[in-house]
Amino acid sequence: MRSSEKRVGRILVADDEEGVRTFLAEALERTGHEVTQVADGAAALLAVREEPFDVVLTDLRMPGTDGMTVVRTVRTQQADVEVIVLTAFGDVATAVEAMKLGAFDYVEKPVPSPSVIRELVDRALERRLKLAASSPAELATSVKLTFGAPAMKPVVDALTRVAKSGATVLLQGESGTGKEVAARLLHETSPRAQKPFIAINCAVLTEQLLESELFGHEKGAFTGAHAQRRGRIELADGGTFFLDEVGELKPVLQAKLLRVLEERRFERLGGSTPITVGRSVGSRYEP
Repeated sequence: MRSSEKRVGRILVADDEEGVRTFLAEALERTGHEVTQVADGAAALLAVREEPFDVVLTDLRMPGTDGMTVVRTVRTQQADVEVIVLTAFGDVATAVEAMKLGAFDYVEKPVPSPSVIRELVDRALERRLKLAASSPAELATSVKLTFGAPAMKPVVDALTRVAKSGATVLLQGESGTGKEVAARLLHETSPRAQKPFIAINCAVLTEQLLESELFGHEKGAFTGAHAQRRGRIELADGGTFFLDEVGELKPVLQAKLLRVLEERRFERLGGSTPITVGRSVGSRYEP
């Protein structure tokens, strides 16, 4: 979706830390979103029952009703609402479990920058808009991909065929043509459908942060690395890993990623032990 076409949405932010709620609300309100803040999971579920929301941002760890309950309840009762979970450092595995329950994506706290949250919300709104445009028959399936031109049928057929393999897939096309929808179709029609679908946008993170997000790091690898952390490639093992804007990667990261694609092996930052992952890495390039 081009920046001039970005949709304004109604966003619910649930976090028991007032400073985090304020930060997220201000970041989203600056781009025109309407934001409601609540301090716990019970209040979040009450708000969702009383008002329509497009996206829910919820912390996983809250007193009383936690974020996992929020994800489970919202996705069960209102499947058209996208949920983004906020997770503390070292609790990414729980966030992945939330994604298995239907969460759209997750972001670690402290949030790196307002642009990260805005980009996630924009993608969630874009997906929600596409789902809303789907036909009733398509809404009965877990993946919604609509097309009108007969020329698209061979593309969809090719996607469903390649989904059965472990091949690396390159998706190309102009902004707004549905590349992420295609990636999710690949995942949901593949033998990996019950495993995580994990995405990362290469254009919105700094080089050091992106490398840590991709490959993870060992304790002491850099200032602030207080514990070992698994990267998103490792967390996606057995499922599908989707690289958005992969053309924005720096050459040094492209070389490291090439090794993953060819050998399915990498090391965490600060580590020397090779980690092997399955043949389940996907990518997207947008020229």
